Amino acid sequence: MSLLSERQKEELQKSILEYLHANNFTDAFNALKKETGIDYTPDPKAKYAGLLEKKWTSVIRLQKKIMDLENRNAALQEELSLSPAKRAALQTDWVPRAPAAYVLKGHRGQVLKVAFHPTFNIIASASEDATVKIWDWETGEFERTLKGHTRGVNDVAFDSKGNLLVTCSSDLFIKIWDVQNEWKNTKTFPGHEHTISSVRFMPGDQQIVSASRDQTIRIFDVASTSVNLLPCLHFVDGRLIATCSNDQSARIIDPLTGETKMELRDHQHTIEVVVFAPVSSYPAIRELAGLPNTDRSNRSGAYVATGARDKTIKIWDTQTGQLLRTLQGHDNWVRSLVFHPSGKFLLSASDDKTIRVWELSTGRCVKTVEAHGHFINCMAWGPQAPADSTKTNGASGPGKAEPEKFVNVVATGSVDQTIKIWLP
Repeated sequence: MSLLSERQKEELQKSILEYLHANNFTDAFNALKKETGIDYTPDPKAKYAGLLEKKWTSVIRLQKKIMDLENRNAALQEELSLSPAKRAALQTDWVPRAPAAYVLKGHRGQVLKVAFHPTFNIIASASEDATVKIWDWETGEFERTLKGHTRGVNDVAFDSKGNLLVTCSSDLFIKIWDVQNEWKNTKTFPGHEHTISSVRFMPGDQQIVSASRDQTIRIFDVASTSVNLLPCLHFVDGRLIATCSNDQSARIIDPLTGETKMELRDHQHTIEVVVFAPVSSYPAIRELAGLPNTDRSNRSGAYVATGARDKTIKIWDTQTGQLLRTLQGHDNWVRSLVFHPSGKFLLSASDDKTIRVWELSTGRCVKTVEAHGHFINCMAWGPQAPADSTKTNGASGPGKAEPEKFVNVVATGSVDQTIKIWLP
């Protein structure tokens, strides 16, 4: 049974006759014309002129497209053939790489802090221009500006559910903004006597803790606006606060009593940042320091990392005060530290304009990203699904290092007045 209709056969034969005539194959032209019995007069303006070549080249293009699709299909099949664990590893080991996906512009002063909303694709940025700006990090679009502070906004943080935003400023005030009510400023807390450098919601979201250059930490009750005064400075983990200061020390403090549990000293300059290590990073830190896997080394809040103006990063055992390792490589002040959610890496941002990725198990710098055109003030990792809203960071219980869900996105803020969004 013929695959071609009579019309298609005639079109093909006339196309061949036109091709033979155009290329001076006179004998072949006459033989085919006689054999087919077609009464055809060649015409360079007829639709058959060049039709055979067009059909042929389109077949070649189609064949190439088919080959490309077959190669793509083979690659996808290979990816699908990987075990779920291997596929997950492709994502869980992601670290930022240049170029950034978005450069967010709009602030008129340096960007001092960035914070991700825990569930929405929203990021808040605090700036020296006295404003907070809200952005959609997935599209890079600007959403709104929050005005209320009269001097630079030094820190910004969401509560665990993302219902409230807290900010602190050099104007000596802390403000709470209602995310679900058009971001209205619903509360303002006075109390500090100098620039407020840091603020966070305590686990449970009923209190906020702030650190100031007046050398105090204060804990505010969100509902009653009452305040408790603690002697000393920065970050929360369930049952402990880690603080850092220009006196070149970091301290581990019990927020209930204000008692200093441990003082960490080895930096040679002001400490800019201190962060608790998540439980997921404990195996790598133990390998780095040659520590045994004991109940004590699995407790929440067991380790912190500090970054300082002496250009170094230090990792500490908070229970013994022991310095476990010093990471050297930055050429200027270390401003921000973020543990990779997988627990395998530590990311650092510096006044040398780079992000560095450190492999925790070896202490090696495995990647350097030229990130901004000026000093980098801050860095944050995207939303992570908390196992328990009353616990944060290392407070997920002794030795429970279950892999939690997290989103691969990093934000950095700089003296260059931009926020950069880093996506896979």
